[in-house]
Amino acid sequence: MVYNWLNNIQNWLLPTTCTLCGQHGQESLALCKECHNDLIFIENSCSQCSLPLPATASGNRCGQCQQHPPAFDNAICLFAYRPPVSQLIQGLKFHDKLGHARLLGTLLAMSLSERVQAWPDCILPVPLSDKRMRQRGFNQSLELARPIGRRLNIPIAPGLVRRVRHTEPQIELKYQQRRSNIRDAFQLSGASVPTHVAIIDDVVTTGSTCNEMATVLKTAGVERVDVWSIARAFQ
Repeated sequence: MVYNWLNNIQNWLLPTTCTLCGQHGQESLALCKECHNDLIFIENSCSQCSLPLPATASGNRCGQCQQHPPAFDNAICLFAYRPPVSQLIQGLKFHDKLGHARLLGTLLAMSLSERVQAWPDCILPVPLSDKRMRQRGFNQSLELARPIGRRLNIPIAPGLVRRVRHTEPQIELKYQQRRSNIRDAFQLSGASVPTHVAIIDDVVTTGSTCNEMATVLKTAGVERVDVWSIARAFQ
């Protein structure tokens, strides 16, 4: 109630403008209806890794997840990693456009509120290494998690898992390289272990990063791990 009240006051004092075209945005959303309709939502996907599937595909899991299921239980990725979403994410990560995190996080939270039946105990942004944090100055996954946590009333647990080893950017590596690059990069650091955790990431490509984090969490006793991401990259 308080969140909605403050939002209404902010919209009255500072009307939103569309992040993409500069026209009037929708209420509480820095995006106009036309640009909103241009976003490429993932309509049909694997229920475990969120890989887009043909509309005619039978079953709800892709072949890879059936043969080699990841450590996480479920993934929801909102968009295909295509323009303009890819441009918004790159603007956030490489050009300090933190407003993009508020927009993208809000869009994901709106979708989650309609799709998720069991809420996690906490949400866990993918941590950066100390080196990457010094370079960037902020963690884009944490910035995405803030509007999600506020809107869905879920606590954020950025200290639950830490990255203990610097790794190369996953998007620049091939599939097998990604798996070895991220291996043993995370370590549990929280004092208590929740039952259900949702990992927040900006882009899921092969799922190697989230899989490694989920492995650490489940080894420590977490029963369920979900992945919530803005976008899914695929060929």
